[in-house]
Amino acid sequence: MPASQGEKAERFQALHRRAGAFVVANPWDAGSARVLAALGFEALATSSGACAGTLGKRDGAVTRDEALAHARMIVKATDLPVSADLERGFADAPADVAETILLAAGTGLVGASIEDATGRADMPLYGLDQAVARIRAAAEAARSLGFPFLLTARAEGFLRGEPDLAGTIARLRAYEEAGADVLFAPGLPDLEAVRMVCTALSKPFNFMAGIKGKSFAVAELAAAGVKRVSVATSLYRMAMTGLIDAAREVREAGTFGYVERALPTPQLNGFMQG
Repeated sequence: MPASQGEKAERFQALHRRAGAFVVANPWDAGSARVLAALGFEALATSSGACAGTLGKRDGAVTRDEALAHARMIVKATDLPVSADLERGFADAPADVAETILLAAGTGLVGASIEDATGRADMPLYGLDQAVARIRAAAEAARSLGFPFLLTARAEGFLRGEPDLAGTIARLRAYEEAGADVLFAPGLPDLEAVRMVCTALSKPFNFMAGIKGKSFAVAELAAAGVKRVSVATSLYRMAMTGLIDAAREVREAGTFGYVERALPTPQLNGFMQG
């Protein structure tokens, strides 16, 4: 029998209580989700950038309905717990962010992240008071569900032109106090910064791998205090790199050498259902 949403939620919670760090992989469609599950990953998460790419859009241009439909597809693809990258909750007002969390739970997700980036060039981050209110509302919505829905709060300063470590730590601690279950600050510059963040927090920290020169080994991250490691768009980008390289070979050289390197169809089919 397929696992219930509650069972998946309990498994996801248990991963965060287990010793050491674990990797949550980021698929971009049902097929990649099944491949990652078959390879042994214990949890999955959507990536807003990868979701956007599958729709031919740039990150940040996806609607809430599109993101939720994408999440539902990933959830249905495997029996693994799935969390979702819900960007800024697709809203400014705390009540609307809370509604997004409730709708996300309705897709079968057992967790989601909300970030403090506004999407506006003139004001990249929400003011701290508003950012905290948004996380508090999201946390209250998560607590109203009949199962443990894990809320991740993201401090986006290092990706949005405000690389202030002390300010990022202050925001993460405020989000922790507002009810977030997991904290996340993508783009930290080095392992020392990671250690400082983890030391300042009492709840699990998610590190985002996928940035050149700033993607450290899982063992190093675990030693620094990281509990969860996500890979953002990096697997999707690697798959697209293979597509572009192969297509350029055909277009520019008129050869098909990539066929010799490609996974055979029967082997690929072995990851799929039906």
